[in-house]
Amino acid sequence: MDGKYYLGCPVWACPDWVGSLFSTKDRKKWLSEYSSVFGTVEGNSTFYGLPALDTVKRWADSSSEGFRFCLKFPKAISHDRRLVDAEVETGLFLDILKVLADADRLGPSFLQLPPTFSAVEMDRLKSYLQVLPTEYPYAVEVRHADFFDQGSVESALDAVLRELKIDRVLFDSRPLFSKPPSDESEEASQVKKPRSPYRTTVTGTRPMLRLVGRNSVDDTMPWIEEWAAIIAGWINAGLTPYVFAHSPAETFAPEFAARLHAQLQSHVSAMPDLSPWPGQTKDTGPRQLSLFG
Repeated sequence: MDGKYYLGCPVWACPDWVGSLFSTKDRKKWLSEYSSVFGTVEGNSTFYGLPALDTVKRWADSSSEGFRFCLKFPKAISHDRRLVDAEVETGLFLDILKVLADADRLGPSFLQLPPTFSAVEMDRLKSYLQVLPTEYPYAVEVRHADFFDQGSVESALDAVLRELKIDRVLFDSRPLFSKPPSDESEEASQVKKPRSPYRTTVTGTRPMLRLVGRNSVDDTMPWIEEWAAIIAGWINAGLTPYVFAHSPAETFAPEFAARLHAQLQSHVSAMPDLSPWPGQTKDTGPRQLSLFG
């Protein structure tokens, strides 16, 4: 057992990381430095618009070997068209996935459904997922209360995802809402982020966890400890988890991720250390092998 999993943040470019994760203010080098430490990243920008294929190729070329991009399906598909008559938009998104797949940089792409997408539209969801190319990995994030009924609807959703070998996104915002906000970024996050019931359900081979913490990593530790044990169980079962550490202020996301990794090491004996953060080392020798290479 080699402790294989992918750990990352919601973004790879944050100016506040200069001097810690990053060694330089040169944005063109940030993805390379980020991917020398972390194995994956959420591509939330594709929710709002698609980049040029040349841009995606540069992403692949700038990232470390074995790195994985987990792109979000465009809102034009999920929110505007609600999975109906979205063939053109889906085709354009799949063109991007092909670039990453050809470069061996593609992780699960996640379809985040709008909060109003309910059980009434379950057949629509299944029909859309059934025609996606099976050579690419996917995950689905639901937010409507119907899909958290612990009954027939939730069971039907999980059954569809298992049948299609698609993972269910596990979103946990309990840490964020565990107490009143301590600053403006936490206040804004409590307004924006949903309070969906958390689940540990596995429907595919790549469980995807999006854990929303607080700016104080110490305040998030009870949930880090809880999830580390669960993630270790997945790894020991031969699954390949994708784990994303969210903090209200992006400044603290790398520290959150690193703390989660350290906690996971207490459960998985073969788990290596993260590579040194470029902004915290002056080592000019050969770069340490990435955990995810």
